[in-house]
Amino acid sequence: MSLRLLKEKPVLGWALYDWANSAFALTVIATFYPIFFREFYNAGEDPAAITSRLSFGVSGASLCVALLAPILGAIADSGGTRKRFLLGFTLLAIASTLGLYFVGQGEWFVALGLYASALLGFYAANTFYDSLLVTVTTRDRYEQVSALGFGIGYFGSALLLAFNTWMVSKPEVFGFADVTAAMRAAFAIVAVWWAVFTVPLLLFVKEPKTESPGLMRAAVEGYRTLLQTLRDIGQYRNIALFLAAYWLYIDGVHTLILMATDFGARLEFKSTDLIAAILITNFVGAPATIAFGAMGQKIGPKRAIFVGVLVYLLIAAWGLMLKEVWQFYAMAIGIGLVQGGVQSMSRAMFARLIPDDKASEFFGFYSTLGKFAAILGPLLIGILSQVSDDPRVAIVALLPLFIGGLLLLSRVRLQGEADTAAPATANPE
Repeated sequence: MSLRLLKEKPVLGWALYDWANSAFALTVIATFYPIFFREFYNAGEDPAAITSRLSFGVSGASLCVALLAPILGAIADSGGTRKRFLLGFTLLAIASTLGLYFVGQGEWFVALGLYASALLGFYAANTFYDSLLVTVTTRDRYEQVSALGFGIGYFGSALLLAFNTWMVSKPEVFGFADVTAAMRAAFAIVAVWWAVFTVPLLLFVKEPKTESPGLMRAAVEGYRTLLQTLRDIGQYRNIALFLAAYWLYIDGVHTLILMATDFGARLEFKSTDLIAAILITNFVGAPATIAFGAMGQKIGPKRAIFVGVLVYLLIAAWGLMLKEVWQFYAMAIGIGLVQGGVQSMSRAMFARLIPDDKASEFFGFYSTLGKFAAILGPLLIGILSQVSDDPRVAIVALLPLFIGGLLLLSRVRLQGEADTAAPATANPE
């Protein structure tokens, strides 16, 4: 990764948006919101009911994003209005995040609505952010600039989470009355951080003027393209099998990311322990993802994914026996070891499977499918939480996702371009 690229204002502005919105993903989604939702917005409520509410909220927001994905993708592909739509969805997410600061104790329904709205804005804005990559650099540097944005976001989000953790652990140092006041302030800080570091993108990234398709036309074209891609993928057995496997196991991965903190809170672990576990996952994740890439280069992406998903399966099984906080830390380390690796190797394997002349079309569908993740897992957890008061029972929902993903992945052939890209009629096995 070359930091010299940051001397170019368009690249700097684009990368800083990842720095801006990754703070929401780490501080709000993964850490503080699940804790605060349980301890403040749902104070005194039944623990199982709280998990169900959070699960259904996450699942509903993910479903909305997934249904909008083809329309947003069509608008993003047309160009001309990417910055405008990015700004609109970003403002929605920022306002919703800031709104969490003003929600009172026990007002869980309002808090859940604002959180779902923030998730919708966050994921939708990312569609336009990703598409702006082609306007800030040349084709031969896409990988470098993309990695730079990811790295900047990783560092920035960890930096702000560390600060917010310090603020919550020592509220008196910052003039807050208690931990609750400090944690509420963390939401406002994330909103301000997000707003401030979005400005460079608006100033430095120039977008060519092109004709916008309009919402109705974008909707028609987006879903028409989606249906055509589904028909095309149906002709390739290996690709269809892989995508089915990917949808199952990545749903499990995303569900763990979204629900792990709530799971620990329901087991009555301290907030400081939950936050520490998130930090452990992130610090382990950076070098582990690089190591995973080296392993994938040596043994191939399919075997690497198998290793990663098997680890996730063991983590889910480990969760069934979870009692002590050290076990939760071990769970965090395990997730950190494979989280980035499974996602990066999945993208690499898909690239090996698809025919070169359909790369753009198929990767567009791959991105849309990824947005359908974190729907089934949280939904199942929400249902199981209503069936049993034991939080460990809810983790059972993840087992079929990982097992089903592994079984389907085992049937995918990855022998070379000629085999993997062949239509189903030529590869009936």
